[in-house]
Amino acid sequence: MEKEYDVFLFLGQSNMAGRGITSQQWPETAPILTPGAGNEYRAVSDPECLHAVKEPFGEAENNPEGIYEPGMKTGSMVTAFINAYYAKTGVPVIGVSASKGGSAIGEWQGNSDYLSDALVRFDRTENYLKEQKIAVRHRYMLWCQGETDGDLGTSPTVYKAGFKNMFAQLKGKGIETCFLITIGEYNGERGFDYSKIRQTQLDIVAELPDVELVCDNFHTMRGRGLMKDEFHYYQKAYNEVGTTAGNAAGEFVNGLY
Repeated sequence: MEKEYDVFLFLGQSNMAGRGITSQQWPETAPILTPGAGNEYRAVSDPECLHAVKEPFGEAENNPEGIYEPGMKTGSMVTAFINAYYAKTGVPVIGVSASKGGSAIGEWQGNSDYLSDALVRFDRTENYLKEQKIAVRHRYMLWCQGETDGDLGTSPTVYKAGFKNMFAQLKGKGIETCFLITIGEYNGERGFDYSKIRQTQLDIVAELPDVELVCDNFHTMRGRGLMKDEFHYYQKAYNEVGTTAGNAAGEFVNGLY
């Protein structure tokens, strides 16, 4: 039987891109990829081959005309996610990095913005896999974004409309399901409130049949001391969220058969 892959676009802002570090209290590092669990397609920096997934995931994928954050990725949830997903499904992942720190939902609308770049990366992935005769079973996205909209005070109505517009364009390219990770809490002195955006994300999951909640753990991390600064987490937190999300996504996909 021909080997099949599931393609994942990893989309969102800095907590998807990955800002994980270790500390004396939280020494856990990012996991090593399970052999055979997945590959990264580097649509920007090396589009003629696949690479074994490693952290920091996507560190080379910097497009000066779009998603660009050189030197900022330090460790993400992606390897933990792929390991868990592969353990559940037995199907390896081809992952594509398309996340931008500090990005608001209004910058994911396909107007020569970060979504525009992500769609080009997805098209390149599809073309490469077709040329190489690599069989694809499913096409998915993992989404974690919204802190910047909390900072900006984006209304639930505006956020939801922006998400729906973005997802419609991704579905138009062949993405079947959005696996969603909700945002956490603000950990600083400027008084930002992320609860409305997180609730809006939960509402989106309830409303849209092709959006599945796979992890709602980030909002517990501040109380557990797992935030390294105002917005980001120690690697242990990313590992936990990635594993939880990978298990949930894998169970969902297994249930399709």
